Amino acid sequence: MCGIVGYVGKRRLVPVVLEGLKRLEYRGYDSAGIVYLQDGKLVKFRSEGKLQNLEHIMADAMGAPAHIGLGHTRWATHGAPTTANAHPHSDCTGDLVVVHNGIIENYHSLRKELIEKGHSFASETDTEVLAHLIEEYLDGDLRAAVTQALSRIEGSYAIGVLWTGMPDTLIAARNHSPLVIGVHEEDGGFLASDIPPLLPYTEQIVFLDDQELVVLQANNHTVYSLVTGEVVEKKIETISWNAGMAEKGGYKHFMLKEIYEQPQAIINTVSGRINPENGSVDLPEMNLSDADIAGIERIFLIACGTSWHAALVAKYWIERWAGIPVEVDIASEFRYRTLLIDERVLTVSISQSGETADTLAGIRLAKQLGSKIVTICNVVGSTMTREADGTIYTHAGPEIGVASTKAFTSQLAALFLFTLFLAEKRGSMEAAKRLEFGKELIRLAAVIEKILPALQDEIKELIESYYDSRDFLFVGRGLNFPIAMEGALKLKEISYIHAEGYASGELKHGPIALIDKDMPILALAPQDAVYQKSISNIEEIKARQGRLILIGTEGDQHLKSITDDIIYLPKVLEELNPILYTIPAQLLSYEIASRRGCDVDQPRNLAKSVTVE
Repeated sequence: MCGIVGYVGKRRLVPVVLEGLKRLEYRGYDSAGIVYLQDGKLVKFRSEGKLQNLEHIMADAMGAPAHIGLGHTRWATHGAPTTANAHPHSDCTGDLVVVHNGIIENYHSLRKELIEKGHSFASETDTEVLAHLIEEYLDGDLRAAVTQALSRIEGSYAIGVLWTGMPDTLIAARNHSPLVIGVHEEDGGFLASDIPPLLPYTEQIVFLDDQELVVLQANNHTVYSLVTGEVVEKKIETISWNAGMAEKGGYKHFMLKEIYEQPQAIINTVSGRINPENGSVDLPEMNLSDADIAGIERIFLIACGTSWHAALVAKYWIERWAGIPVEVDIASEFRYRTLLIDERVLTVSISQSGETADTLAGIRLAKQLGSKIVTICNVVGSTMTREADGTIYTHAGPEIGVASTKAFTSQLAALFLFTLFLAEKRGSMEAAKRLEFGKELIRLAAVIEKILPALQDEIKELIESYYDSRDFLFVGRGLNFPIAMEGALKLKEISYIHAEGYASGELKHGPIALIDKDMPILALAPQDAVYQKSISNIEEIKARQGRLILIGTEGDQHLKSITDDIIYLPKVLEELNPILYTIPAQLLSYEIASRRGCDVDQPRNLAKSVTVE
């Protein structure tokens, strides 16, 4: 949530920062602002709403001869999404500005203290406290003032600071909120909340850790510990993404592009990790010994949103094939109950960004209780991957659309590999079965790639009877119950239609009261181990005149006796149905949202990376 971009170097500041902010739009925001230094003075522009509003008021400033500055997109927490509350925020002198992601939990007491000392506030935000607090401590040494101010802060932050007294320097720091540095010998120094804004200029990235501060200049960067004040030696990482990977590539929306990228994302996640001769699974970054794995008595899977649905699928896989009891927790609830965790428990976090605040807090608590931590993540060098004992990267590439698609199916692929890995280490699955499952996972990518274009056309025609619905139910059983919830989540996220996902057998326990001739129900009905049970539930819906859409296995003629609205999918390994059956659910949501004229890639009130509680 929120986005920061900063730059110091030879390029003109405004185009660099504006383009960077556009590449962070997926994080979600409701106001934006830019500040730069020109002729010894700070020039600030702010606006509510989308970036085009900011661009409009900055039309005459695009060519400004400024080479250092900051930009920000704000997702409102404290104070309404107004121009006055938009970042950057200034101190009393107007010579110092701050941009900030996160939440300052003790801002009320700090604000009261600063007002009593004579400071005047111009916004309702918690962030403005930082500008005045730095001003309070500033006596010629900006780094010292920022460090002292941050020592008073309780909560999370990623900040950028610019002061006219140091016209060639940006100061930035982070704690529980992501921040990365880009370095380039000729172009200068870059600062951002995520990697995409840096990709047009550099592949050389420095990931800041919690309680670290960086002094950033055009040809130099120095990282300090906020705890000790000492210089911290940081490794410069080379990111293999390129700027083109974050563009739409001819598709109408990023979400649609990312749906079509799923076969390649699955292949990238699986490639090199299954031996094609003996079925052995190689996860070199797991960093767990055979003794560690043999000692696992339970596994906790913790995640939020779409990643939580991936965890629910993995519970079925791991318990069946690795024989280990699994508990699945929503990360925001995980640490607020009495956790029976010790060294015999493995905690696995699942996160696209690796920066999700609730999930991070959960793994930190689990680690304190003695658990080993494994993270499944898409972002190399993210906080979660650095704090985990082991990592499984999903290699999906940048996902820009707020509604997760390829990150989800890549997580499922990684979790399936994880299951095979555990089964191999614990001797619960024969090599021939692992090899079969691995080959079927790779084949699945080819199946999805083949069916996608025709499937989209079919669904685009189908939704004409459903796109104006007010409510939707998604139902499934067994492995496909989590996919019903994921399908409902996608639809409500991007189309704003109220949608709920249920286990088919739960309909009789309440939701069946909602079913009438106006209620659309999408039912997942592959020919699997619970097929007959699913058909019984579907017949109950039909008997109450529910408007049924069925997704089932090619050749299943019985479905035609129930409804005319059927989406047929190829038969694949039953264990992999969740990945395959996710695809039409994604396309249904996409086509409905597009037909309704919704902002598919940036749905209202949502952010790509939720970095506050």
